[in-house]
Amino acid sequence: PELYKSRVLELNASDDRGINVVRTKIKDFAAVAVGSAQRQGGYPCPPFKIIILDEADSMTEDAQACFFFLCSPCDIFQFMLTHVNFISLKTSLQNALRRTMETYSKVTRFFFICNYISRIIEPLASRCAKFRFKPLSDEIMSSRILHICDQEGLNLDSEALSTLSSISQGDLRRAITYLQGAARLFGSSISSKDLLSVSGVIPVEVVEALYAACESGNFDLANKEVNNVIAEGYPVSQMLSQLFDVVVEADDVPDEQKARICKSLAEADKRLVDGADEYLQLLDVASNTMRALCNMPQEFSFET
Repeated sequence: PELYKSRVLELNASDDRGINVVRTKIKDFAAVAVGSAQRQGGYPCPPFKIIILDEADSMTEDAQACFFFLCSPCDIFQFMLTHVNFISLKTSLQNALRRTMETYSKVTRFFFICNYISRIIEPLASRCAKFRFKPLSDEIMSSRILHICDQEGLNLDSEALSTLSSISQGDLRRAITYLQGAARLFGSSISSKDLLSVSGVIPVEVVEALYAACESGNFDLANKEVNNVIAEGYPVSQMLSQLFDVVVEADDVPDEQKARICKSLAEADKRLVDGADEYLQLLDVASNTMRALCNMPQEFSFET
């Protein structure tokens, strides 16, 4: 513990992590040799240092490229997957990484905290030891949230606690953020509705109303529900995500129909990312969902 400051360098999104910092601060720290003879308090002290890069996606691409040229292309990289995205690098960098010199591999270990393994380029992922962390269970989440509420003097009933655990999806930091936002806006007594309003999650009854309209086979009713969603200002991307959960969990829908609906949801989500109109995409999803649930043909044909 006494050697922590001299052996561990941790950088997160709040720190300056531009290319100049990589070239100076990180490089200088990585280059310093250390020994294994120093032992204090009976703790073993390995002969290497650790550099922890949290929230790596906030780095510029040039800084990432410069940083990776400091590292070993072998097992020196260890990606702890928790809560951050990592930006893909260019093809030229991918080729260069294969020839990266193991300059500091004997004295430094590098840890990158990220979120999606698919965002890690293949030349790096194939050379890394990857550690995946599952979302926290509802029991662990509830226990910690209740402890925080007790310490902060917040009143959270069982329904609100269940809602908070559900919308945070096993992410304790997200749950604490929602709880803090609700406490700031609504005071010490927090309801399930308050948590939904600060989280941006669409109310369950709105999602179920759209799904029920699709099940009815009435296009006018489905169009009305789509207009209601747009008029209320709900994010369509969030609606697609929650509608996906409803479809997957529906026991009375055959797998083939679920596949058709999920394909439509994926295509609409991709179009939204590309900048398509939210109303048109949600209406397209509603019509395709209706055709799948009501066993209508996938494509309409018109006689001329």
